[in-house]
Amino acid sequence: MKLKHAIMVGMMGRIADRFHEYQAASDLARRLEMCQQVKDIDGIEIVYPQDFSNTKQTLQMVKDSGLAVSALNLNVKSEKKWQFGSFTNADPQLRREAVDYLKCAMDLAAELSTKMVTCCPLIDGHNYAFEVDYLKQWRWLEEGIGEASRHRSDIRVSLEYKLNESRNYNILSDMGRTLFLCQKLGLPNVGVTMDVGHALIAKETPAEALSLGALNNRLFYVHFNDNAREWDWDMLPGSVNVWDLIEVVFYLKRLAWDGWLSYDVAMREGTIVDGMSASISIVKSAEAFVEKIGVETLEGYIKEALPSRTFSELMKHLL
Repeated sequence: MKLKHAIMVGMMGRIADRFHEYQAASDLARRLEMCQQVKDIDGIEIVYPQDFSNTKQTLQMVKDSGLAVSALNLNVKSEKKWQFGSFTNADPQLRREAVDYLKCAMDLAAELSTKMVTCCPLIDGHNYAFEVDYLKQWRWLEEGIGEASRHRSDIRVSLEYKLNESRNYNILSDMGRTLFLCQKLGLPNVGVTMDVGHALIAKETPAEALSLGALNNRLFYVHFNDNAREWDWDMLPGSVNVWDLIEVVFYLKRLAWDGWLSYDVAMREGTIVDGMSASISIVKSAEAFVEKIGVETLEGYIKEALPSRTFSELMKHLL
């Protein structure tokens, strides 16, 4: 099994919070140039529609970069029209537009020789009690994702969940809800993107969430980053929750998972290229650590179920 490493082209540009801008905005040509400078990169995750203001030019630029495309990331949240929802907007015309966006993204993915569109519907959910009709919202989500996914069976639609942002309560907030949607739709090309940071803020154990996705044959894509379980800070992988990182890598190897890993990391300190290179290096080191100990040895620790012995031995392997 060889893990494949991709970086999000969108993260190579402007990084800002409510108070400061940490990285300046860059056009697509510059961001692709920076991607090519990242050490050990295998591919890129590009964003539709933001990176496709000139579709023909974008397709050519990506192909000329020589970088494989791991997935096309569908953004149906940041345009003004989506402020009250995309797939679950009360306006049927806007729901129609969200479905059309996803269908178009699937067609562009095929042109870029990738089999994946990933989407995190961050604008779909609610803030207050009695604000939305939950019954209608869920039906609209099923109808929209279902119709678009049937557009072409050769492209996978990977849904990324998150507890909150931009809504206090996102409609796809955890692995369980997302798997429930997959089960309801019953379409083999609909699955889950597990973002490690999103699993952490949902108070999930990332390796367990990953395993649930894999057991249901719905684990399509994995985003790596880290945080302190309270907000999605998109920190370097393993910088806070090192054992969660190692456990995720262990399960990826145990499952012989051959999908893509993508890095959703926001650099406030240092350069973006150095941050992305470090992110890949950290995960590769975690993989080497698992290989050093051995999958069978780690399985033995699980079977023994004695954390005192497990962590005593794990710490020795750090030396």
